[in-house]
Amino acid sequence: MAAYLPPGWPTGVHPPGSEGFERTAVAWLLDVVPPDYRLHGVLQRHPVALATLARRHLAACVEGARQGYRTARTELGDVLPVSGVDAVLAAYRSEGRRLVTTARAADLVERALRGKEFTPPPHEAPGPPGQQGEREQQGQQERRGQREQQELPQRHEQPTPEKQKPRQPTPAKQQQKRATAAASSAKPRRKQTVS
Repeated sequence: MAAYLPPGWPTGVHPPGSEGFERTAVAWLLDVVPPDYRLHGVLQRHPVALATLARRHLAACVEGARQGYRTARTELGDVLPVSGVDAVLAAYRSEGRRLVTTARAADLVERALRGKEFTPPPHEAPGPPGQQGEREQQGQQERRGQREQQELPQRHEQPTPEKQKPRQPTPAKQQQKRATAAASSAKPRRKQTVS
């Protein structure tokens, strides 16, 4: 039986446990990190170390692309025409998708190098009433989550300082302020004597 490869497994990397797995994993990982990583023999002798560095490097690249996408209009708006800024944003989106895909593949390779065995998801078998619908919902939620992770920029991005709105007090804090103000006005005030 052929080994199961999870979705997103990188092309050209042999299945985990096969004869050429580590060799092809190292070759692929060296292609997705900066060229100077090849100078460090320890990374080729210890593929899991290379995979860990690759995962971190790619995560930083993804975050850099997201940050660049968020700030492109403010950083480039005064030096590029609108069409140029739009083209830069399109490049960020395209490169961001590629980086996210590569980062996921590096994560899979690292997990395989650490001994993780991938198994195919169980087939949807009819079960007791209600369970099949729950499994379908769970599958839909997982697919939706994967699509949202691929989006660039992130949906829940932090607002830039110029876009932050002042915080409004919550109703509980407003009530507490009113109660404190009422209590302080109810206290009898001492008359100051003039000497």
